[in-house]
Amino acid sequence: MEIELRLEPERTDIFVTVRAPGRTPEVESLLLRLDGGETLLGFQGDRAERLEPANILRFYGEEKEVRAQTAAGVFTVRQRLYELEKQLAALQFARISHSEIVNLRQVTALDLGLSGTIRMTLKDGTACYVSRRYVKKIKEVLGL
Repeated sequence: MEIELRLEPERTDIFVTVRAPGRTPEVESLLLRLDGGETLLGFQGDRAERLEPANILRFYGEEKEVRAQTAAGVFTVRQRLYELEKQLAALQFARISHSEIVNLRQVTALDLGLSGTIRMTLKDGTACYVSRRYVKKIKEVLGL
């Protein structure tokens, strides 16, 4: 990656141009960071930790809070599911039910044999079920 900084004292705001051969995951991640959308803080008790979206398996609602599940453990995040869905859509996160968003890059297997739903297996072995309401959307996103 090549970076160029051009200081223009006459400017009143910051202007950023990204030149790339295509919309790769690296480009999407960079755009989110520039937009201030990739910083996620996860909390475990009194401890706060920066969470990288690529390492998050899923977000889900539990006990009126939103949890982020990673290989390192489960964290509470302060964003609502609808905010995360919008913020992380470019990084291949998709809502699969009213209370769950999954990182599609962390999905290792799909079971399409279930009547009216899809069973997703994540890298850590967690099973997630796509609710009937979201099956059509997920099939479109996955190209099924």
